[in-house]
Amino acid sequence: MAVYVDIMFLRELLVDGAILLTSAWARHLKPRPWRVLSAAAVGACYVVLMLFPQLSFLFTLGVKIALSLLMVWIAFGFASIQHFLRNVAAFYAVNFVAAGAVLGLYYLFMQGSGEVWRTITFVNGSMRVELKMGLFYLIAAFCIGLYIYRTVLTQKRERELVHTHLADVKIIIGERIQTCIGLIDTGNQLYDPLTRTPVMVMEAALWQDDLPESWLNSIRDAQVDRLVAGMDEHAFVWQDRLRLVPYRGVNRGSQFMLALKPDAVEITREGQVFETRKVLIGLDGGKLTSDGAYRAIIHPSMVQQ
Repeated sequence: MAVYVDIMFLRELLVDGAILLTSAWARHLKPRPWRVLSAAAVGACYVVLMLFPQLSFLFTLGVKIALSLLMVWIAFGFASIQHFLRNVAAFYAVNFVAAGAVLGLYYLFMQGSGEVWRTITFVNGSMRVELKMGLFYLIAAFCIGLYIYRTVLTQKRERELVHTHLADVKIIIGERIQTCIGLIDTGNQLYDPLTRTPVMVMEAALWQDDLPESWLNSIRDAQVDRLVAGMDEHAFVWQDRLRLVPYRGVNRGSQFMLALKPDAVEITREGQVFETRKVLIGLDGGKLTSDGAYRAIIHPSMVQQ
């Protein structure tokens, strides 16, 4: 029997590439083509190795799981453990659904008892029925795949809903220009109580080249009131732009947020540009989202005509 390794490799390359691209679609990702091609090539090479009996130790369950994790890492990278596990779940969901569909079509178009008997083999006087195992795998794969796929699809819809509220942010402070992606949060009603100026929250890490390291640590530790109290000891070029904005955190008492007074802020959304000068940039010491989809929370009053 002749085995065409090149055809087998290309077939698996196309199948793995299609599964990875479908997983990317389910997760609303746009991976680079060379990453998807590299991950698919790893999977195709693994299938080709099945032709060598000496390498049978590579086809254990642990190695297969490790290979799937490697393929997901190559194709989509590793932004965070939560982001990576969601990508893995999407990858397995697409595999389960695809496998269930293939088996379902196989048994759907099976005609006559002759094809059924061909799924039964006799080994050493005992009968081995492959049909029952196939149906069990079909049902299990369908149920597991449906559950995981619905979970991934729900997360995809949530990401699409968030994506519709994203906008490009441009902050101008003197000659310094900072850009990022912001989320328009209609529930953000944070104002400076004295001037009624709206406050746009932003990750302090974006200003790490402009703020002293000790200031960033104080922001992360929520000790900005002490920082401002000792401001006279450390000169700062934007000292006249600093503000303290009181706010009430979730399950916490009153706190203070360090804010900057910019010269202007431009919000670009769906081709429309909104510019405002009456705004404060509140600095948050953490990450606003684990996957970095947005790094600022835009006050809704900033995108009104």
